[in-house]
Amino acid sequence: MVEVKPLNKDQYDVWYPLWQGYLTFYETSLPDEITKNNWERFFDENKPVGCLGAYKDGKLVGFVHYIFHPTNWSLTNKCYLQDLFADPNVRGEGIGRKLIEAVYALAKDADCEQVYWMTQNHNKTARLLYDRIADDNGFMVYEKDL
Repeated sequence: MVEVKPLNKDQYDVWYPLWQGYLTFYETSLPDEITKNNWERFFDENKPVGCLGAYKDGKLVGFVHYIFHPTNWSLTNKCYLQDLFADPNVRGEGIGRKLIEAVYALAKDADCEQVYWMTQNHNKTARLLYDRIADDNGFMVYEKDL
């Protein structure tokens, strides 16, 4: 059985390896300073970011990070699902879906009108799930590092 719930501040050491697995999956890395800053933000009531964990048999096997933010297109906030990861050993067991649905519930309770996220075009496995539980709005993402 899988349970989705907020992580506790004392779970950094069990979240960290999953976070590193997520970064490795996307072929990137971040300085520990950023990782520690992210962790602190998850537990700062003045920040609009959060983190949920997926637990299987009491063990953390996945996480989702999300951000509530205003938008110029609505009177209510939107929710950006920024990071989603499940341990490769439990992929295909519905972990990602449960984490996304938990964010849907949190966003709805927070009066957000929408949850949205991005993934790489070639992430076919994840897109099979995303295509079942959300709509592709047809927009491309452009970035410019400064």
